[in-house]
Formats: sequence, C-alpha cells, structure tokens
Amino acid sequence: MKIEPQTEHQWLQKLVGEWTYETEASMGADQPSEKVTGTERVRSLGGLWILAEGAGEMPGCGTVTTIMTLGYNPQKQRFVGTWVGSMMSDLWVYDGALDTSETVLTLHTEGPSMSGEDTMAKYKDVIEFKSDSHRVMTSHALGDDGQWHQFMTANYRRKA
Repeated sequence: MKIEPQTEHQWLQKLVGEWTYETEASMGADQPSEKVTGTERVRSLGGLWILAEGAGEMPGCGTVTTIMTLGYNPQKQRFVGTWVGSMMSDLWVYDGALDTSETVLTLHTEGPSMSGEDTMAKYKDVIEFKSDSHRVMTSHALGDDGQWHQFMTANYRRKA
C-alpha cells in the first residue's frame, strides 16, 4: 500500500537539514541548569518520515548520540515517532498533534522517572518553529501536582 504525503507529512519536511543546537536543562529542582551544544542532521524518508540524528553533550551523560523518528499516521490522525539515545536503553514512543497555527507540534511520551525511583512518568516534547531557520524544543515532565514542569529548552538554528 502506498501512502501519498499529506499536509502533515509536508510540515515535517521543514525539519530536514543541518542544525546546531544549544540546550539548557535542569535535571532536578535542587540542581543548577547546565548549557550544552551539539549538532543535528535531519533527513527525509520517502517524504513521509524524518530521521533526526543528534550528537553533542548531555548534562550528566557526557557525549551522546540521539535518533528521533517522526511521521504522521493518517488513520489515527496523529503524529507518531520514537526517540533513542546512546546513554540509555529505553525506547521513547511519541504520539502527538500539531496546533491550529501549524507552528507547534506537541509530542507525548512515557519514560523512566527522573526521581530516581524505578517508575515510569509522563513527558511531553514541544517543537515550535520561530522561523524556517530557528526552532525551539522544550521538554516537560508531569509532576505529582498534575502540572507540566519544563526542565529543558533547546534552540536549534539551521546551518548556513
């Protein structure tokens, strides 16, 4: 079965290219934030998926490599994808939606709790295009208080 690219697949193609990023993250309320940098190469897979490979520093982990896949499932009418990193053995599975302005993609996932306990927690990554050459990704964890708490901001800038 051949799927023709939808508007949502075309939106994902805006991510294709070479990027640099600067991340500021805090891995706990009692810990200071850290800034790190890296690069990301995003390519298209048949116009339906993007594959993003990042390389850089991660607070508390040193040098890491990450891979993100994102696509759109027309049957579910949802964005789908995965994220893996060289510093952990977990596969993060995304499920998300684009806002009505078509500038913000919110991806929900579940992964190991940052509390250090052997439990799972709910997270969301939010990708927002500020321009064709600048996007921001924020990461949030759902707290025990039922509120989303932002712990990471990454500014991506397209290489010239």
